Amino acid sequence: MKAAVLREFGRPLSVEEVAEPVPGTGEVVVDVVAAPVLHYTAEVVSGARRYALELPAILGTGAVGRVRSVGPDATKLRPGDWVRCDPTVRSRDDAVTPDVVLQGLTARGDGGLALQRHFRNGGFAEQIMVPTENAAPLGEIDEADAGRWAALGICLVPYGGLLDGGLQPGETVLVSGATGTYGGAAVAVALAMGAGQVIAPGRNRAALADLERRFGHRVRTVVVSGNEDEDREAMLSVAGPVDLVLDLLPPSASVAAVRAAAMTVREFGRVVLMGGIGDDLALPYPWLMLNSVTVRGRWMYPRDAVPKLIALARCGLLDLTQFSVDEFALSAVGEAVEHAAAVGGRFRLTVVRP
Repeated sequence: MKAAVLREFGRPLSVEEVAEPVPGTGEVVVDVVAAPVLHYTAEVVSGARRYALELPAILGTGAVGRVRSVGPDATKLRPGDWVRCDPTVRSRDDAVTPDVVLQGLTARGDGGLALQRHFRNGGFAEQIMVPTENAAPLGEIDEADAGRWAALGICLVPYGGLLDGGLQPGETVLVSGATGTYGGAAVAVALAMGAGQVIAPGRNRAALADLERRFGHRVRTVVVSGNEDEDREAMLSVAGPVDLVLDLLPPSASVAAVRAAAMTVREFGRVVLMGGIGDDLALPYPWLMLNSVTVRGRWMYPRDAVPKLIALARCGLLDLTQFSVDEFALSAVGEAVEHAAAVGGRFRLTVVRP
């Protein structure tokens, strides 16, 4: 089969012939129809992200496609079924704290690296092999819409945080980082889950206006200045009691911005941290204790989030037509990577279609 192979960081992806994957017990091979290109893939290729990825490797985080073959222990999947290949692969020999690899991207810790040696290759290929449990049935879809279904990968990240935060219908959610790629998706997912109101702070006035245009009165935007106390007061002035804060701010954001948003949460409220801030986050002990605030971190999403989000999309609560999709052939994977870096953002997705 043909695949886009990364042989050395700092060198372009090379489209070449490689051996087809052969599934064993607990594995499925899928014919890739659309594979999403993350907006920072160019930084992975260059080595700037310093991701834990042993080379050579086929990049690509997940895919949408049709089952080609299954292992002997699959009882429901059949060749031809449409599936989403989830890139979050977990080891099977520790149900409590499994090792994790993001297939085609990076690994977490030494255990993740060991797992990566088997599930290394991602979706920039004509075929991909994944664990059976990572091939999530989509039901019948139009092949022309496969790229749009690949947008589930963007939505799943904030969905994991909203699930962990216990979002209930009618509650108010504040999405810190709402003008970013994952933050914009968080707004859409929170509304799909029944949030009564989503507060979206940010500095980009055009991006905030776009969120209001897309989602209407249930989204309340706040222009922030970078002054922690003033920004907190501004958010509270439009929000009222905030039930849940979801932080998705990127590494370039300040700790003060994270804290300003987190401390808008009400008594007995919840804060979920999913962003990329590298510094320590100091929250006042008395405030946490006296207000019974719950703070937790979340990396990626639980396994059962995938079929749940597919169900939200299939019934129309999560509208994937919000995403604009730009498609490239596998032979043009280099152009796709450059394009994703140049235009990636809220509700924009680049995919490779082998």
